[in-house]
Amino acid sequence: MERPPANPAVALPPDTNLVRVTRPTIAFYRFLYDTVGAPHLWWLRRAMPDSALEGILQDPAVGIHVLYRGGEPAGFFELDGRARPDVNLSYFGLMPNAVGRGLGGPFLRAAVDQAFSMTTRGVTVNTCTADHPRALPTYLRTGFRPIRSVREIWDVPTRLGMSIPDHLRV
Repeated sequence: MERPPANPAVALPPDTNLVRVTRPTIAFYRFLYDTVGAPHLWWLRRAMPDSALEGILQDPAVGIHVLYRGGEPAGFFELDGRARPDVNLSYFGLMPNAVGRGLGGPFLRAAVDQAFSMTTRGVTVNTCTADHPRALPTYLRTGFRPIRSVREIWDVPTRLGMSIPDHLRV
């Protein structure tokens, strides 16, 4: 996405609150990442040593933003501005109990607006067939456009104990 969306943002529901966590603990971050990512086979940060993850999380160019609903986390996104002037939406997702409640579009727009507030040239995001089926249509509806498609085969470490859905098995 090379410029902010032209259409006005749909507001998040009034019972939600978006908070930037300035120095998340490894345990809190892993809770967010594991809970949001488990249904979508997010494994890279699970396999990452705490010391490497801490280096990312403590970098002032990386922002973790948590969506709360009713006082508990409903989702999170991670903005990585280390490659400025572009910002990467590294991770974005909802907790399983928040999926299907109309939060995805407004939450994604909040992430995009936050990214553009970081004086960026553009915002990038990657998605894959392991992500929620509505991920790509939501990204496109928000204003992202496809740049390329790559076929990858992941060697998901079995030691992580993740359940690999049949449609992703090779």
